[in-house]
This record gives sequence, structure tokens and C-alpha cells, in this order.
Amino acid sequence: MKSIPWRKLTFEFLSIFIAVISAFALNNWNDNRRDQHAEEKILAEINNGLSLDLQDIDGNTSSHRQSIKACRYFRSLLQNEPVKQDSLGFHYIMLVRDYTSIMNLSGYQSLKSKGLEIISNDSIRLQILALYDYWYQIMYKLEETAAEMQVFQTYFYPINDMLNPYFEWDELGNLIAIQHPVPLSEAEKKELLSYLWRIEINHLYKLQRYQSLMEEVESLQQAIENQIGI
Repeated sequence: MKSIPWRKLTFEFLSIFIAVISAFALNNWNDNRRDQHAEEKILAEINNGLSLDLQDIDGNTSSHRQSIKACRYFRSLLQNEPVKQDSLGFHYIMLVRDYTSIMNLSGYQSLKSKGLEIISNDSIRLQILALYDYWYQIMYKLEETAAEMQVFQTYFYPINDMLNPYFEWDELGNLIAIQHPVPLSEAEKKELLSYLWRIEINHLYKLQRYQSLMEEVESLQQAIENQIGI
């Protein structure tokens, strides 16, 4: 009876075992590399979108400040203080206009299609969720859906009805001046002043929210850039 070549069998078994483990490790390494590449690509896309969002935030904050100046312009007008008539048309446009919150969501949509778990950094993942599902939703509602925050819809017609009789227009139909002092009754002045007060409060509140939003965007952008080494 032949003896069993244990040494040879053991060597072959170990060779097979090592080959299987190595193949598994290599496959796992390749999967990790693919996931890491996908994560970095999505984070880079989100980061680029955040840069565009900061431009939009800056534009909207500047516009809200102009609207606040318009409120103060018309308040001075109603209180018979001197105002520059050549800027009347611009201030009237800024007084009664609304703004749109345009946020770049393509990177976030890509992330959701891949799965949130692809983001390996828990803190960054939570920041992304908070920004897109909370902060951006707040600004969208404030700018576009909250009825009490919609200036044109709420205040344009009552303000225009009271001021329009005293506007002056050029031959091209451009607003160029208003009778000054405006011959409104005391009750009408008080009504208009209450509108201006409310409009200014709305813009100030939105500016506060934009400041908080900007800080959140910049914080996430810094975290992403640190993560992917930009």
C-alpha cells in the first residue's frame, strides 16, 4: 500500500488556497478602486455644482439688498423727503419683483442613483443630505411657494393702484417720474408704509437664510475638497 504524500497534498492545498484568497483580495481591491473612483467623480460633480450655487446665492442676496433699498426709497418718497426721480423706474421694479432659487442638483441626483452609501465619509454624507433635502428646500419654499413671501402676487396690484395715478411716462412708455409730494390721504400713506415695512421684513429674513445657506455650502465644499484632494 502506497503512503499518502501529505507534504505534496498540503503544498497543493495551500497553493490553491492562496490562489483563491489572492483572487478574492484582488477582486475586492478592484471593487474598492471602482467605488472610490465613482465616489470621487460624484463628489467632484457636487463640488462643481456648489460653486455655481454660490454664484446664484450671491446674485440673489445682491438683488434682495436692492429690493430693501427700493423699500427705503419709496418710504422716503411717501414721507416727502427728497429722492432722485431718475432712479424711480429701477426702484419700482426692484420693489415689487420676486426671485428664483436655482440650485444645481445634477450631482445630488447622480449620488442618489448610485446609492448614498457610496460616500465613505459619514460626515460628508450627512452634510450633503442636510444641504439638499433641508437647506435648499427651505430657500425654494421661501422664494417660490410660501404665499406670504411672494411680493409681486401680494403687493404689486394694491401698491400700483395707489401710485399709478401719479406716475409720469415718456413717449416710449417708460416710467420717468412721480408727482412729488404724492397727494395721498393719510390713510393711504399708512397703508403703503405698512406694505413697505412687510416687504422689507421679508427681504431681510431671506437675506438671513441665504447667509446661513452660504455657510452650509462653503462648509460642505471645503469638506469635499479635503476629501478628494482638490
